[in-house]
Amino acid sequence: MSERRLTHLDAKGEAHIVDIGEKAITRRRAVAQARLSGEAETISTILGGGLKKGDALAVARVAGIMGAKKTS
Repeated sequence: MSERRLTHLDAKGEAHIVDIGEKAITRRRAVAQARLSGEAETISTILGGGLKKGDALAVARVAGIMGAKKTS
């Protein structure tokens, strides 16, 4: 039996890009849910898009998508 290895790692164990152009399309679905808790004023600021550093909900949405991709 031959030794199985990860295709995205080279001989040194470093990650590299793999061509997946010929890979068949796979349909997947992920469902995520979150609960936001905190002071009413803080939640209102977040939901209203009033944070100085930007849209926290957009960042959370992208984090959820990336997390789902890593588990598929």
